[in-house]
Amino acid sequence: EVQLVESGGGSVQAGGSLRLSCTASGFTFDDSSMGWYRQAPGNVCELVSLISSDGSTWYADSVKGRFAISQDNAENTVYLQMNSLNPEDTAVYHCTPACGGKGTLVTVSS
Repeated sequence: EVQLVESGGGSVQAGGSLRLSCTASGFTFDDSSMGWYRQAPGNVCELVSLISSDGSTWYADSVKGRFAISQDNAENTVYLQMNSLNPEDTAVYHCTPACGGKGTLVTVSS
């Protein structure tokens, strides 16, 4: 059974940082592209960042230069380092496509 479990969310003030983790099981992690998605209240799910099996990365314009995606194949974990957070980053963050699963809530106050 494929499982993706997110953690690391919380409440921070604008300008703060958080690191999200997504631990995967049930599939070959290092052969897969992994991504982070987010959904703010009343908004659609949006793709935030991707990392492919060759290590190449992609970021949404809204987070470019502030967020960094990485992965640890030995731990089957993908990370999202989020710096210079602003209130517009408030959302539930998921590593399951289409914002599936529980996700982890990030709240940024001004």
